[in-house]
Amino acid sequence: MLPKVQISLDLTDLDDALATARQAVDVGVDWLEAGTPLILAEGLRAIRGLREQFPEVPIIADLKTMDGGYLEAEMMAKAGATHVVVMARAHAETIKCVVKAGKDYGVGVMGDNLGYESMIDGAKRLEDLGCDYVIHHIGYDERRGIAASGRRAPNPMDQLEEIVKAVSVPVQAVGGLTLEQAISTPRFGAPLVVIGAPLVIDSDRFTQASNDPMGVLRRICQEVHAYGDVSVGRLSQVASRFHKG
Repeated sequence: MLPKVQISLDLTDLDDALATARQAVDVGVDWLEAGTPLILAEGLRAIRGLREQFPEVPIIADLKTMDGGYLEAEMMAKAGATHVVVMARAHAETIKCVVKAGKDYGVGVMGDNLGYESMIDGAKRLEDLGCDYVIHHIGYDERRGIAASGRRAPNPMDQLEEIVKAVSVPVQAVGGLTLEQAISTPRFGAPLVVIGAPLVIDSDRFTQASNDPMGVLRRICQEVHAYGDVSVGRLSQVASRFHKG
């Protein structure tokens, strides 16, 4: 599949998110993510606002669903989301419910292995239960807490190649990546490049970064798109709908 650049709109104001999204699309970003802070602050209004402004762009609702899977996915799909996120640590029935809603409403299901005891086992579990994508994710609090104790914080690159080999659906790596690491993930078989805090979004204030975020993002898009086709395993019918081009 051709690699995609996804911006995580981890903002808390919809107007700021829409402005950032417009700039991001203009410099080449492929997918827009309504980050968890934005969904908490603005709810379904965030998804509807993004869909109204960007009718042809895939929109990910980062719900981090743990329960009530069908209803949450259904609500986001009806508001205009093309993808929803469920956690590996959720009960199997919850993941199945999100997958069913995904099929019923034609949205992709992204499974997030954040906090799972074995990141590899979490990724396998998500695929086995029907998720269309795996998000290999090291959490914000986890990274900061471990670093504050003087230890080396985990990084998604530590196990990325193992995760990619363990599943046959597209993988994205999230959490604490440097700019160069984020750009490099397609080389390791993870074609979905996610950009957010702290590369574009200020991760302490959850506002747009004050340097030149769009210059950074333009460079990322150019380099990621230059990889060309990235070999991944089996693509589900839902997932492949968003991979063309």
